[in-house]
Amino acid sequence: MTEVLINPQRLKTVRKARKVGRAKLAKGTRLTERQLTKLETAKAPIAVSELALDRMAHVLQIPVQALTGDLPLIEDDLKPVEKTCTSGCCG
Repeated sequence: MTEVLINPQRLKTVRKARKVGRAKLAKGTRLTERQLTKLETAKAPIAVSELALDRMAHVLQIPVQALTGDLPLIEDDLKPVEKTCTSGCCG
């Protein structure tokens, strides 16, 4: 499985700005909250699987490259996540 480096501070910044809790991100990425905490508090870029990165980007509704640092963060990356559920089941 291929791994890529993500920017821990960027992950934390985007997650908080998008108003996505660790529990929701953990559920969507199939990582534990503890694993996410370790990712967010790392002092240097940290390796994650491409699958985990894709899932993080999907839940946070941002391009994968925004988490790796290959793309700069734009204003829209720091707005709350738009709800996609129309049935009301997701709150």
